Amino acid sequence: MTRVLLRTLAAAVLLVASVLIGWRVLGPAEVLASASSPYPPLTIRAPGVTGRTNVAPLVVDGRLRVYAAKHQVRADGPVDGRTVYTARWSLRRWPEQLSAVTASGTTVVTRWSDGELVAVDARTGEIAWRTTSTVPAPGYAGHRTGAATVWDAQALRIAAGTVVVTEDQELLGYAVSTGEVSWRLPRPAGCAETFTTSSAVFACSVAYDAATGKPVTGLPAGPWTPVGCEPDGSACAGLRDATGQGWIAGKRAPALDDPEATVAAGVVVSSAGSVVTGRSPAGAVLWTWNGSARVLGGSDATVLLLTPENTLVGVDAGTGVEALRFPLAFGTESTEWKPGLYRIAGGYLAMERLNVDAPENDPESPIYYLTLDTVIIAAL
Repeated sequence: MTRVLLRTLAAAVLLVASVLIGWRVLGPAEVLASASSPYPPLTIRAPGVTGRTNVAPLVVDGRLRVYAAKHQVRADGPVDGRTVYTARWSLRRWPEQLSAVTASGTTVVTRWSDGELVAVDARTGEIAWRTTSTVPAPGYAGHRTGAATVWDAQALRIAAGTVVVTEDQELLGYAVSTGEVSWRLPRPAGCAETFTTSSAVFACSVAYDAATGKPVTGLPAGPWTPVGCEPDGSACAGLRDATGQGWIAGKRAPALDDPEATVAAGVVVSSAGSVVTGRSPAGAVLWTWNGSARVLGGSDATVLLLTPENTLVGVDAGTGVEALRFPLAFGTESTEWKPGLYRIAGGYLAMERLNVDAPENDPESPIYYLTLDTVIIAAL
């Protein structure tokens, strides 16, 4: 009888211990690990591949790389590190999922599946401000690399010192510096895909001043097609109106009427066959570059092109003269891969590498990504 009691007691103790351990591991918790080392200095690198990582970095302030995981946002440095290093700071929120990440200056703004916004000071890893919400946000959609979460934060748009959040039936503008609500408006009908312009306009089916939330007038008739945007749909340099006519900074840009044209580094660029052409908004040819290439975007005064062989070429936006050229390969790696998602920021290009036979739009496939270190990073 004594043995039975002892066994029963031991089993009860083990059960309680298991419950406590399970709660400690799986129970709701927020863990913040702030930076314990100095803020990395600004690094200026000659153009070329600097490293490769298994997760997609968001370059912040030209000094840090910020990464997304399902329940965590974290940062490392320096930006030109050859691989992922030990985190300088991290924020983990269990069981909430990381919905989107964006940044302005040294402020990293994150949105979570419970609708909460948490802004982190990139320099220290400390929480700068946070908001609460009763409206949940989408869950983690970053797949293996986190690219869709840090490079395509569609529900978080930053312009004019304001982060605009699409929240169910409302649009809310928060001050990036403090988290205070700058403006709040009903979400207009048809407001699905959003974008911001380089002139600080937030637009979907209606255009607003991102700083004040006031409607912007004088734009051509929509719906609009944004052109020359960052890959996440921000800082768009131009747009096409409902008739397909191009506009830049509120002025007609006939060169953008070409549906294949885009804006990069301040010029209208189109790629047709084996020639890339740079034009003024009015349509005057500024330069031509002989070769087949995809227009990735611009960095300062350089138009970035990607050849079919995955060689990165940068040409001067004013003259078309080549400013840089190198294969997107780390060491002696092969360049036989298919480009995936990418981001140009802080003087760096980061791009996912996919298998040449990767199934279309299926990141969960075991043959979708090229290698374990999927993302290639290059200084521009």
